[in-house]
Amino acid sequence: MTTRLALFPLKSTVFPGERLPLHIFEERYKELIEDCESTGKSFGIPSYIGNKLEFGTEMKLLKVVRRYGSGASDVICEGMRAFRIKQFEEQEHGKLYAGGEVQFLEDKDDSTETVKKQLLELIYELYLHLEIPKPKLDLPSFRSFTLAHKIGLSLEQEYDLLKMTSEKARQEYLINHLLITIPVVQEMNRTKQVIELNGHFRNFDPLDFTEFRLTGKKK
Repeated sequence: MTTRLALFPLKSTVFPGERLPLHIFEERYKELIEDCESTGKSFGIPSYIGNKLEFGTEMKLLKVVRRYGSGASDVICEGMRAFRIKQFEEQEHGKLYAGGEVQFLEDKDDSTETVKKQLLELIYELYLHLEIPKPKLDLPSFRSFTLAHKIGLSLEQEYDLLKMTSEKARQEYLINHLLITIPVVQEMNRTKQVIELNGHFRNFDPLDFTEFRLTGKKK
């Protein structure tokens, strides 16, 4: 089953549950926001990745924060459900903005407490190494998307995460990413400390040569 959505392509990934502030200034998107405000309909933000439009997130308009004399506006939207585009048209009938037929992804909330706990511990460890305050989280409602923008994923990795339909698989994906990323951050911190020591007097522990043997020397 497909659903018709107005589409607002962006070179970024928006996750379900994410609140997104947008500055609207193009005529086609001014019209889109006006239609959403007057009818209450949702729209989609498909990710423009690798010169393709395939997956995205359904959005609802929460609030128009500010209106400008030019007709531009600042708005806040919220992600709802991930979808896959089945048909795309550059202009909806009688409209300036694009539209298309989309199919919503069937998501499985199959995470376990063990996997969730491991992910959270790694996130806290990353923030500790980065010297960033530990994030305040509502643990019962925590999901893979909650901090996905804030743990060093590339645009392509964020897109891969959006396409997954299993919460457990997404959390395991983030765990694998952090297991690679944290040692890199640790090594960068070590390098930083070495650089900062250059030019300073350092105290080395004396070595004990009583058991020293010259390589290649016969006994």
